[in-house]
Amino acid sequence: MLKVSCSMLVALLITTLTACGGGNSTTPINSASSSSSVARANQTSTLLPNGNVLITGGVGGNGSFGFLSSSELYDPFTGNFSSTGSIITPRVYHSATLLPNGKVLVIGGQGVGGPLSSAEIYDPTSGTFTTTGALISARYNHTATLLPNGKVLVTGGEGVGVVLSSAEIYDPSTGIFTATGSMITTRVCHVDTLLSSGKVLISGGVNLGGELSGAELYDPITGTFTATGNMNTARHSHTATQLATGKVLIAGGGEVITGIPTIVALNSAELYDPSTGIFTNTGNMTTQRCFDSALLLSNGKVLIIGGQGMEKSYLSSAELFDPSTGNFTATGSMITQRNYVTASLLPNGKALITGGLGVGGVLSSAELYDPTTGNFAATGSM
Repeated sequence: MLKVSCSMLVALLITTLTACGGGNSTTPINSASSSSSVARANQTSTLLPNGNVLITGGVGGNGSFGFLSSSELYDPFTGNFSSTGSIITPRVYHSATLLPNGKVLVIGGQGVGGPLSSAEIYDPTSGTFTTTGALISARYNHTATLLPNGKVLVTGGEGVGVVLSSAEIYDPSTGIFTATGSMITTRVCHVDTLLSSGKVLISGGVNLGGELSGAELYDPITGTFTATGNMNTARHSHTATQLATGKVLIAGGGEVITGIPTIVALNSAELYDPSTGIFTNTGNMTTQRCFDSALLLSNGKVLIIGGQGMEKSYLSSAELFDPSTGNFTATGSMITQRNYVTASLLPNGKALITGGLGVGGVLSSAELYDPTTGNFAATGSM
């Protein structure tokens, strides 16, 4: 396995934005306009109970390139975006988690001054953000997972000059973060998946030793992490999607080649079986890709969208994983090539794809994928 220091990976992630892509290497150094309808990448996308999608933060802007505080709502009935309250602190590489009360918890991320410990709550009723308790450790490129008890598990990420193994629990009833057991391995750019058992699978990522093949399980009852089977391929920035069977599809991701300032995308995929704790290889994706998005569709298939491929290419291609065959097949291509896409499954079964980074820079456009036709169509711009 080829190794790379985490500081090198994080430098790629932040200073080039495209991380594995190169492309447009502009460092975001200021806070961009908080107006809506701005181009943005590395934003979060959260489906609200009323069917609207909340888009928050990221990098981009109108006529500038910086950390964004603006937020907007996508209405699937009109196909339009409209502005809503701005987040209090501009941020990128943050997380956004829908809470059981319908509000959205926005955690950490990278700000103008470095890693953030602040957190905010978005209230769809008022359309405003308010501060809530701060993280114990400032972090970005972490994960946040809603647990069955309504609390939120936050794991790993990059802190102030260090990759973290620590984890925290946010309690919506108190608005406070408290420490829980630490992961066995320090990780950034990993992926967490809530399993049917209520445990959380933490897979892959990268640290000072390079890409990780190891995985672990968090038990919310004991508050501890334990090792589980290793992936067959070490990877970071991959996708992890729980299937109707309870198994988890791990697909794509990247590895960094020592001495080369880019990330090589993978096309391999594997399945994690919670009943055995073992990863097994499944069919390869049709395209090598990292920093893409994956969604479980209502028909049980998994949609893999965009990202970055080989030779620093931005992808418009998409593909479907069929759990019944274990194979990937191509589906319609997006109208626009985009890396760092965000995707949300709408109540009507269509998938909303927003923003990202394209050949010409940060994007404001959005598209809809229709699984009945396998085609993408333009919808309102952010």
